[in-house]
Amino acid sequence: QVQLVESGGGWVQAGGSLRLSCAASGRTASSYAMGWFRQASGKEREFVAGVTWSGRSTYYADSVKGRFAISRDIAKNTVYLHMNSLKPEDTAVYYCAARARGSSPHWVEYDYWGQGTQVTVSS
Repeated sequence: QVQLVESGGGWVQAGGSLRLSCAASGRTASSYAMGWFRQASGKEREFVAGVTWSGRSTYYADSVKGRFAISRDIAKNTVYLHMNSLKPEDTAVYYCAARARGSSPHWVEYDYWGQGTQVTVSS
């Protein structure tokens, strides 16, 4: 069993930055690939970024490439999403998720989910 707790969401003006954190706990948490997803009101959940269990490979949705960066601190069992140049269309609830069988952009393939953290970007 893996427990995930997100933090760091909030309100920011367009062009600003936020850093989301996802603290993982559980005996095998460090062996899971991790992903960040988001869901805006009335829209489907979408992939934002992913990182392999080792942290060596990262993946991004086209909409956030060059603006967001995912990283993980294995010693702290924590994954981060650094978000820069935020836009109003980035407004959503952001979720972190863990997958035992490697990275994937498909949310249905993830095994564990956090409770989500709201990010609101005003124009």
